[in-house]
Amino acid sequence: MSLKEEAILLGKKAREASRRLAQLSSDEKNRALLRMADRLLEQKELLLKENEKDLKQARKAGLSSALLDRVALNPDRIVAMAKGLKEVVALPDPVREIVKMWRRPNGLQVGKMRIPLGVIFIIYEARPNVTADAAALCLKSGNAVILRGGSEAHLSNRAIGTILSQACAETHVPQDAIQVVESRDRDLVNELLQLEEYIDLVIPRGGEELIRNVAANSRVPVIKHYKGVCHVYVDREASLEMAERICMNAKVQRPAVCNAMETLLVHEAIAPAFLPAMLAKLKEAGVEIRGCEKTQALVPNVEPANEADWTAEYLDLILSVRVVQDMDAAIDHIERYGSQHTETIVTSNYSKAREFLDRVNSSAVLVNASTCFNDGGELGLGAEIGISTSKIHAFGPMGLEELTTTKFVVFGDGQVRE
Repeated sequence: MSLKEEAILLGKKAREASRRLAQLSSDEKNRALLRMADRLLEQKELLLKENEKDLKQARKAGLSSALLDRVALNPDRIVAMAKGLKEVVALPDPVREIVKMWRRPNGLQVGKMRIPLGVIFIIYEARPNVTADAAALCLKSGNAVILRGGSEAHLSNRAIGTILSQACAETHVPQDAIQVVESRDRDLVNELLQLEEYIDLVIPRGGEELIRNVAANSRVPVIKHYKGVCHVYVDREASLEMAERICMNAKVQRPAVCNAMETLLVHEAIAPAFLPAMLAKLKEAGVEIRGCEKTQALVPNVEPANEADWTAEYLDLILSVRVVQDMDAAIDHIERYGSQHTETIVTSNYSKAREFLDRVNSSAVLVNASTCFNDGGELGLGAEIGISTSKIHAFGPMGLEELTTTKFVVFGDGQVRE
């Protein structure tokens, strides 16, 4: 079988499964999810055995300790995967929800109802738990899913996918609703990206290079999230204590995630009182500071920031700092260098806060809170399949609702168009 034929077979199976899946009730989908959770726990030893094979190959290939940790499974992580499936069960099912209804002058009732997207192709790297998380979210939202994980966790992903699809077969969910790509050949991915007649959406999760490559080669719509260049702007009317707490959390709590602060913008009127103590605490926490000329004048031993620093997603304990003239200058900086991911203003001025919310066009804009809150779980979505920084069709964390679209439904009593 050629790669093209293999891709078409995957697509056809997924399309057929999606039609059947869309008709299932919430109870039927939830029973499958609970069975999947039980199966993962029952097959814990198999998962650990397959994962150890992946880790052995990864060590041989010289993967970093950080990447090895992302690939690794242990009993607690398997329990967490099962718990995640059960948490999806508890979430409200968006399918068939009527989100709006109105009556026309001719008596027609017009509404919009949520429906699944159909077939979703997810490409991801390293973490095998994504296999379970993504499968659960797609199933609950009525979508069939094709999963292609990174080669570094190939055996782990295959084992998890087999367990999940077998659990589906034991319920009313079609087994092909969850398919893990067996082949490690990257050319198969490119074949799948051409299947616009079978696949409705592609979601790449990984580094910027992966996402740009998928976007450049896909005929199927792609949810994009190139990088997270997130900003905190400390306004002249900010509480210094609050600003300090927010900045520490946004940079230091988890510096390697996409919602971590990468650039700190500070109003020039408050900078002399705020920056020396703030940067000292950040340095004490191991953060390397790269600042503009005004920052360097206020704080000794700050590395000079260059043009590339303003667009950098460090994913590390490194921070760019710029002193700005006012909020207009802060917003101009965000517009020029940002990635439309997450921005925060710290201020006690309500009008300034509302203006910042109105003018900054990122997927999440916060007032007096850490950028780290741009996360599906923290925002009350329960779980997310990723964060979109493109505005079509979703913007921000993608939970169950974002894995659906709407169709018009119309109720009449014999109306005809004149």
